[in-house]
Amino acid sequence: MIRAGGAVGDLRLHEFRSRVFRNTRFLRVWLPPGYDDAENSDRHFPVLYLNDGQNLFEAAASFTGVEWQADETADRLIREGAVPPMIIVGLDNAGKDRLREYMPHRSMHPVMLRVLGRRYPDFLIKEVMPFVEETYRIATSPENTGLGGSSLGALIALYTVMARPGVFGRLLIESPSLWASNRQAIKESRTVRIWPERIYLAAGTAEAGSPERDRTVVDDVRELAAILRRAVLSEKRLRLVIKDGAGHTESAWAERFPEAMRFLFGE
Repeated sequence: MIRAGGAVGDLRLHEFRSRVFRNTRFLRVWLPPGYDDAENSDRHFPVLYLNDGQNLFEAAASFTGVEWQADETADRLIREGAVPPMIIVGLDNAGKDRLREYMPHRSMHPVMLRVLGRRYPDFLIKEVMPFVEETYRIATSPENTGLGGSSLGALIALYTVMARPGVFGRLLIESPSLWASNRQAIKESRTVRIWPERIYLAAGTAEAGSPERDRTVVDDVRELAAILRRAVLSEKRLRLVIKDGAGHTESAWAERFPEAMRFLFGE
């Protein structure tokens, strides 16, 4: 275990070997203020698992050079009482295998025939989560367990909650790559009956680089929201955000992260 020096608060890095994917990555575990205080020794904390862990806490680790500022945001919201003290676990992506691990279905655009994304729920639920729960004081019920990501990291998060209903009670979907594999995720979502208790779904109007493609991104997100609403997700359970002028960037996701946290974990 390594303690990261460049984050706000207590960020711990664990080198994690996966049998499912047969590779190694870091898990970045951010602990809330007071986690190690004696009066909290019996307290168990909600947890949010986020994909592309490199991009969450430290700009130096991010593959874009920009971070979500998840540590600063969570620290501030917890101290303000807007969300309960909670743990954030960033799961690093696999670098060159990121696309394969985050895509559950074969694709022709881009051509990706040997995808690994169907293994992802087992990787997360059977490997990562037991390790985190053994190592840290985690409240393990669905209402205390969140999952999220952006872009393809959002796509695989969406796939995971559909493939393993009832495990996650909070879902953060930022700028999801719903176009992938001929919009297979949207098609599959129509048959899902059990959804997380709260879902934050967001995109910008300038995600794809051209007006026509930008519209397609927004239309796909709105279509997913309509499917979720038909599955009897009320306004209290589903927050749809279409941000005018926002792009497909870490800075856009960082800007929306405080609102997402309040909606998913606030009272």
